[in-house]
Amino acid sequence: MDMDALLHAAVHAGKLLLENGAETYRVEETMVRIVRSFHVDDAQSFVTPTVVMLSITMDGKTGSYIQRVQNRGVDLHKIDRINALSRRLNAQHMSIEELEEELQKIHEEKRYSFFVTVLFSAVGAGAFAVFFEGTFLEAVAAFLIGLVSKIVSVYLESIHTNSFFTNSICAGITAFLALVYHFLIPSSNLDIIIISSIMLLVPGLAITNAIRDTVAGDFLSGLSRAAEAFLIAVAIAVGTGAVISIWLSVGGVLL
Repeated sequence: MDMDALLHAAVHAGKLLLENGAETYRVEETMVRIVRSFHVDDAQSFVTPTVVMLSITMDGKTGSYIQRVQNRGVDLHKIDRINALSRRLNAQHMSIEELEEELQKIHEEKRYSFFVTVLFSAVGAGAFAVFFEGTFLEAVAAFLIGLVSKIVSVYLESIHTNSFFTNSICAGITAFLALVYHFLIPSSNLDIIIISSIMLLVPGLAITNAIRDTVAGDFLSGLSRAAEAFLIAVAIAVGTGAVISIWLSVGGVLL
């Protein structure tokens, strides 16, 4: 059996999991499960939010492979597919080449279309306005602002803009549009509009994974994810606060 090919396939699976929002312990367990299905003598894995490392021992020889992870997003469907594939390996014989082909198919799967992503992001923002006891006016405002914010976010991500600036810019646009809407319709609730719209930017998955990793004993990953969530929160605050400050400095009012 080709040790290098097995290492590359297992680390490829781990990298895909990490890129799509999986927890650290899940990535480690999945990689070990994959290589053990090929009857290796020993397997050890170590994962952080930016690095995947795997070491295996076969026939008295030990090999290791390290892979950097630079892009991270959220695609729970891909995580589920890879988990299912790793479990299927224990019951169904599969060559390393077939494993790589399956992983490549999962990697190349198309996510929701741009239209669907933007539409349901806007629906989500509008739903948050209702959740926060807003009226029809606030729900419409959150829907429209969420629509614009998501379009800008997708564009900035497509040109690989730093996540801090992406969140700051989107938060600033959200605050500005909310202020304009409130200026045109004074009876609307500005607080609900802004809060509902920026909920699309809140790092919910990062916070959840930080807690889960810490509870699982992966303190390095837990602290790293917590720091990431904190920086995103700071970026949102900076973008929103800067726009509101400028609005007030040019004579705008908050009613």
